[in-house]
Amino acid sequence: MENESELRALSERLGDACRRQSAKVTTAESCTGGGVAAAITDIAGSSDYFETGYITYANASKTRLLNVSESLLEGYGAVSQETVEAMVKGACLESGADLGVAVSGVAGPDGGSDDKPVGTVWFAWGDASRQQSTRHVFEGDRAAVRHQAVRVALEGLIHWLEK
Repeated sequence: MENESELRALSERLGDACRRQSAKVTTAESCTGGGVAAAITDIAGSSDYFETGYITYANASKTRLLNVSESLLEGYGAVSQETVEAMVKGACLESGADLGVAVSGVAGPDGGSDDKPVGTVWFAWGDASRQQSTRHVFEGDRAAVRHQAVRVALEGLIHWLEK
């Protein structure tokens, strides 16, 4: 329950910041499977600032829905700085949102590698013209990694709006 209340508080804070800035937000999610959008839309009235979210779990959907190039995905992989920055740019362009977040990672329990172990998650925040990205390596099982990723995604959106 503490995890849910934490995400709810962050989502409420995000909503307040969006309303103050008259900003629309979007999400482009892979490993979180829509968890960021779900947290945002748990707040009544979120339709004031959230219209569109993308769950692009497969590379083909990243290309089709967000215009992430196949060559970028082949060259860097889905879990990379280059991919999440392209995802957030594409999400903002396609949705018309002022700000977005993209999340792509290895939630586990399988799928990790030496350079991208289980728990590795890349994030990007930004819009169609500028992006900022960061990489985290979270501990815990699949649910813990996904929860931490949703929390960081929301915190980054808030930080972007409040800076």
